[in-house]
Amino acid sequence: MKLVVANESHFKYAQDICDTIEESAKVRGTGIAKRTPDYIQKKLHNGNAVIALDGDIFAGFCYIEVWGHGKYVANSGLIVHPSFRGQGLAKKIKQLVFKLSKEKFPDAKIFGITTGLAVMKINYELGYKPVTFSELTDDPEFWKGCQTCKNFDILTRTERKLCLCTGMLHDPKAKPEAKKETLNRKAFKRLRSIKEFIFKEN
Repeated sequence: MKLVVANESHFKYAQDICDTIEESAKVRGTGIAKRTPDYIQKKLHNGNAVIALDGDIFAGFCYIEVWGHGKYVANSGLIVHPSFRGQGLAKKIKQLVFKLSKEKFPDAKIFGITTGLAVMKINYELGYKPVTFSELTDDPEFWKGCQTCKNFDILTRTERKLCLCTGMLHDPKAKPEAKKETLNRKAFKRLRSIKEFIFKEN
């Protein structure tokens, strides 16, 4: 398995990446914003993405988005093809794109929003902390990207304060904790269940 910073030579995988993201959203029933091949190719062209390949076969992907004039960056679109899941590949991709983000944007706060417990765990191990949406970028273009997510109506109804996603942030200027606690997966799972119940009832 080869993990590399993507470039124009990987344009041919753009449609596979988009299809894998869309199919994953359907299977898991979670909110994942759709992306077009053109959008993915822009990330490849700018060197703002990481791709995993098994020979010439697409295995996984994640890209960087820049917001607020470089004050914030997001690692988005993390996906592993079904044929390569269960091998720890998502964590390796996430680690590499996180490293790339810090190298290209050393002063930026790195954030993400997700409903997936596995992604939350990876983020937490990298130094992300759960935060309110008000601590994330206020760049309207970022939130426009949520329009293709099935939970967008929740985000709209709460005036962009709450959703089923959990916001997580890594601040390079924050002091590291002396002792890192283990992510409480049960607590996050219960929180998501409570959110789903509240939003479905209203």
